[in-house]
Amino acid sequence: MKSGKYQVLSESEIRTVHEHSMRVLAETGIRVVVKKMRGILRDIGCAVDEETKIVKFPAHVVEEYRKKAPREFVMCGCDPSYERLISPDTRVFSGLSTAINMYDLETGEYRPTTLKDVVDHIVLIDYLENVHTNQMDIWPNDIPMQTIHVETMRQWALNCKKPYTLGSYGVMATKDMMHMLSLIMGGMDRVKTKHPFNAIISVQSPLSTAHLQIEGLMLMAQNGQPCIMAPEAMAGTTAPVTLAGLLVQHNAEIIAHVVMAQAVNAGAPVFYGTVSTIAEMRRGTVALGAIETGMISAASAQMANFYNLPCRAVAGCTESKTIDVQCGTERAQSIMLAAMGGANYITCVGTLESSTAAAHELTVIDNEIIGMVERALRGIEVNENSMALDVIKNVGPDGNYLMQEHTQKNFRTEHFIPKLADREKRDIWEKGGKRDMAVRAREEAKKILAKHKQKDIDAKLAKELDDFVKSVAARSLDDFYAAEWEA
Repeated sequence: MKSGKYQVLSESEIRTVHEHSMRVLAETGIRVVVKKMRGILRDIGCAVDEETKIVKFPAHVVEEYRKKAPREFVMCGCDPSYERLISPDTRVFSGLSTAINMYDLETGEYRPTTLKDVVDHIVLIDYLENVHTNQMDIWPNDIPMQTIHVETMRQWALNCKKPYTLGSYGVMATKDMMHMLSLIMGGMDRVKTKHPFNAIISVQSPLSTAHLQIEGLMLMAQNGQPCIMAPEAMAGTTAPVTLAGLLVQHNAEIIAHVVMAQAVNAGAPVFYGTVSTIAEMRRGTVALGAIETGMISAASAQMANFYNLPCRAVAGCTESKTIDVQCGTERAQSIMLAAMGGANYITCVGTLESSTAAAHELTVIDNEIIGMVERALRGIEVNENSMALDVIKNVGPDGNYLMQEHTQKNFRTEHFIPKLADREKRDIWEKGGKRDMAVRAREEAKKILAKHKQKDIDAKLAKELDDFVKSVAARSLDDFYAAEWEA
């Protein structure tokens, strides 16, 4: 069975990107906007300019601290028995983005997202067999901004067994999330070796940091929870227009954030992450659905492997505004390229329009695309059973294999059997109402949501979660801003 790896960089090119990134870190540096973080970096040997807030990372410091990050770690869900190993040798699929608009499952209407959309998305992912972890992919417009993080974590606890991911929202919000995690899992000591929760740390390209993100990174690292370092560089606007130049810059940004996490707590789990792509140069806007997104994801996986770190890549992206051929083409190619490139944690489910809009039927469709991709990457196994020499002899010329025992034993594992893709003859398809894949996916999503029931969680835990959400709702936004660390 031949490997299906897609490699866009040679071994010498990987090392060249690394060496140039180290020059960027040592000579140009990264602007680190949180004073506390600058102090930590100064203590480990970085050169810090307090006036400009630029931190320069000597090569020996980078080498020492990046190597402290673990090669692998375990993620679990609200149900600790649900486990996924995260490593450079495994592959996990998850949700994508934080959509602010929704295509209504009942009417098809394009409208602002709601908390119910968040809950429905959590439920769908929990039921779909090819999507392994959950993520706050929908940003609800109908609840106060300062409660979104705790409201969604409560819904995760009530409706899901799989791991969960949120963004990094600063000091108070991250402390809230850690408190919620402690309540849900029965204490922070329960998540030291199994990690049910990730935080996405957005990187401010080019070569800078975002205040809330660094605060979140520090608190997550202190608590030993995984951080996804995620630059969103765009070739041509916030990164060099050449893909190699983008790789040099975003590699420097990622490694700087990895060093920061390890400087806070050596051994804290991290992902080498990417949401980088090209700019649509005719408009200066993002082009996540571009073929180059998959190429950057594949290159990032190679760089992550060079550093012995798991790679998170964005995929399943499209610029399409509807579920059409463009939508299907762009999402399928990016999922395939990220997976073939060796990305280990692929966030790819359920969005369109540069991942600012969501559709539940797309989540179901993506589950099927992932199944196809997984089958392709499994390759063709060649052994005595699969070569079927005895069966070929037994059937002989002009025979038929349908009723052979070998066929019955092997077809379910050898063939990918779709649930949504239509393979019926035209007359059967016409009698069934001429339904296209989007319609079939919409019906499947409705079936899943209709049969779902909330988990029967402990009454004491339910009250603790409710009370804490109420206490967060009673705060003002000024309370959140006041908790931030000094710049």
